[in-house]
Amino acid sequence: MSRIYLSYDPEQRLLLPPDLRDWLPEGHLALFISDVVDELDLRKIGEW
Repeated sequence: MSRIYLSYDPEQRLLLPPDLRDWLPEGHLALFISDVVDELDLRKIGEW
């Protein structure tokens, strides 16, 4: 069974774009969830 590997560029600095919002259209549900999570107060979780 042969495998097909994607070519790569050793000079490539990043695997993903610096801002994932560049990949998603405006109004995408993932952007909404990201904004909601950014607003959460997580200090209590960090107290463990």
